[in-house]
Amino acid sequence: MIDKLSMFMALAREKHFGRAAESLGITQPTLSSAIRALEEQLGVQLVRRGSRFQGLTPEGERVLGWARRIVADARAMQAEMEASRKGVSGRLRIGVIPTAMPRIAELTGPFLRRHPNAGVSILSRSSDEIREQIEALELDAGVTYLDSEPLGRVQSLPLYRETYCLIDRSELGSPVGWAEAATRPLCLLTPDMQNRRIVTRHLVEAGADALPRVESTSMLAILSHVATGDWAAILPRALARGLPLPEGVRARDLTGEGHMVGLVVANREPHPPLVEALLRITASIDTFDQ
Repeated sequence: MIDKLSMFMALAREKHFGRAAESLGITQPTLSSAIRALEEQLGVQLVRRGSRFQGLTPEGERVLGWARRIVADARAMQAEMEASRKGVSGRLRIGVIPTAMPRIAELTGPFLRRHPNAGVSILSRSSDEIREQIEALELDAGVTYLDSEPLGRVQSLPLYRETYCLIDRSELGSPVGWAEAATRPLCLLTPDMQNRRIVTRHLVEAGADALPRVESTSMLAILSHVATGDWAAILPRALARGLPLPEGVRARDLTGEGHMVGLVVANREPHPPLVEALLRITASIDTFDQ
């Protein structure tokens, strides 16, 4: 049944029989046959069918939750038995919000040194994608904001507090308030990014207009606008320090305490060996130097 549940999860993820079969490396008839066999075994219809995939039935949605728990436990058991023979090994999939990318090596570096047979895949993801993909078993862990939006059913450990800078061509170097920053012509990340939602809240709380004329998913595009001298940006301090700022552009600290960024993993016990090893490393680091 584990194999059939894994196929069902792939179909729920891809929402298309052909793409799901391709992701599993099997034929579409093989997938369809497995889903029908699972339905017969459980005695319920799981998938709405027509000329194409039309979604899950209410029973299918409930089975999906069970499937994720059962498959996660089966994978964790298999990984634990393998770890008992070989030690911690395999590849850890970590989703990271883009603004935390400049600091991720502070976590993965100690992990890889401690476990030489393990590897990591570091994937840029939004906070929403991290939450959804951990639940769907597509990520083992995530680095995201802990205190600004609901996290879902996860276990979390703090890493560092994210504070913000105004990036522009000002000759001044002193800290600046959010209301003053809002008077600048801003180029910001797009609203689907949680960092942008945080920045918007700060601007609104300062009584300012939170509608920039330029929005982008690309930090390079934002900095290219700032380099012209006509625009300013609001970025996390770690990101501002990690990016090569254009000549003449400086970062000025914005007032405020910022927001906590941390590690999140699925809230289930026992954790797979790779995840347990990452949690131990995170706890030993405590919080990154600010």
